[in-house]
Amino acid sequence: MNDAELDHERWLSPLSYRYGSDAMRAVWSEAEKRRTWRRVWHALAVAQSEVGLVSAQQVADVAAHVSDIDVARAEALERELRHDLVAELRVFAAQCDEHGHGAGGILHLGATSMDIEDNADVLRLRAALFLVRRRLHALIRALLGRIEQTADTATMGFTHLQPAEPTTLGYRLAQVAQDLVEDARELWAVGLDLRGKGMKGACGTSASYVELVGSIDGAQALERRVLEYLGLQSFAVATQTYPRKQDLRVVNALASLGQSLYKFAFDLRFLQTPAIGELSEAFGRHQVGSSAMPFKRNPIAAENVCSLARQLAAQPRIAWDNAAHSLLERTLDDSANRRSLLPESFLLADALIARMQAIVEGLVHDAAASERLLETYGQFAGTERVLMAAVKAGGDRQALHEVLREHALAAWPDVQAGRPNPLALRLARDARVSSLVPIEDIEALLDARHHIGDAAVRARDFVSQATAILGELEASNPC
Repeated sequence: MNDAELDHERWLSPLSYRYGSDAMRAVWSEAEKRRTWRRVWHALAVAQSEVGLVSAQQVADVAAHVSDIDVARAEALERELRHDLVAELRVFAAQCDEHGHGAGGILHLGATSMDIEDNADVLRLRAALFLVRRRLHALIRALLGRIEQTADTATMGFTHLQPAEPTTLGYRLAQVAQDLVEDARELWAVGLDLRGKGMKGACGTSASYVELVGSIDGAQALERRVLEYLGLQSFAVATQTYPRKQDLRVVNALASLGQSLYKFAFDLRFLQTPAIGELSEAFGRHQVGSSAMPFKRNPIAAENVCSLARQLAAQPRIAWDNAAHSLLERTLDDSANRRSLLPESFLLADALIARMQAIVEGLVHDAAASERLLETYGQFAGTERVLMAAVKAGGDRQALHEVLREHALAAWPDVQAGRPNPLALRLARDARVSSLVPIEDIEALLDARHHIGDAAVRARDFVSQATAILGELEASNPC
């Protein structure tokens, strides 16, 4: 929908135009829903023609009008009928009857509403999952490129939001990408396992189809043919609907993706604070950070990710209730919220990926800030190197840990006050340390820039592993 088509005199969901892509909106549009219903009706007519219930000419008439939706006409009928699917069915039937072969009269033969709607919903779930997975893979690949570039870039690690030991920027980003790869695998598995209701009638027993075809085997064969035309699998058993647990699984997978993106965005917001200043979003030449404070460079994209992800995190609760409260063979109290639950969940995920893609592509690394962090806090992390050297020289690990702790805590106020770090000098003057570690080695050991273990190797190995996993998932695309 372009701006000219938006009616800003009425409330619009931000997901209608501000967040999410046009492609995702198209999947969940009213027009696409009705076209997909008609695809299911057509598939049913084709299958029924194969057993002599429908003529070839009637099938041709149905096929001719699958795309000829008339939403306004159907909505006008719905105001009288108070049943949206029946209203669409009557519009479709009238169009098919224009040819004079009675095609409208054979539509929906033996079916209940959810034989049409639930199978159509799964087709749209599959299309929406394909869009999410394709964009997620592109995001992961952009992140993998960043990991390659920064695998060796040393920086201070933080635990408890306090300086800890050095890591590398690439290794830190690999943690993010690893979570996203897990999300990609779960979305793949969800897509692989998507199933429709099939054609099982009002209570899932296929009674109407058995009556039509004359046998249980014939009714089941009819269902298989419809599903083949639609390219769907179905649940072995169903009520009037497919199990709403499937919706819960889909929405949970999207919410899990949102959690991964939230964590990365939150980390970025912390790292962009002036006291750290190591990573930041790109900031446009004409971008305004604050209406009141001209100097502000707020992390608005990361904050946007956190805001939308928080909303996505709330969606599984609704899906859980829909599944839990679907009493006996069915209740209708899931119907109204599913009209927004599924589209909004996908549009939120879609928007989150797009925002994060822009963040990753424009990510700014301040190398001087990384160096400043290492210079300021690296000596404290280097005490671990001193500890290991002293123990290898014959010292008592527990006693030495206490010595190093005392000196580190005593040196901390100087660093906080902006004075030179006295830690190296203090350790050199303490015989409990210098008797085990030569004085000339202490300062070198306290330089923690090289105390990064195998972080760079693991980061690069992960890039190779993740690239292979994405290739395998794409080669066996279930959507």
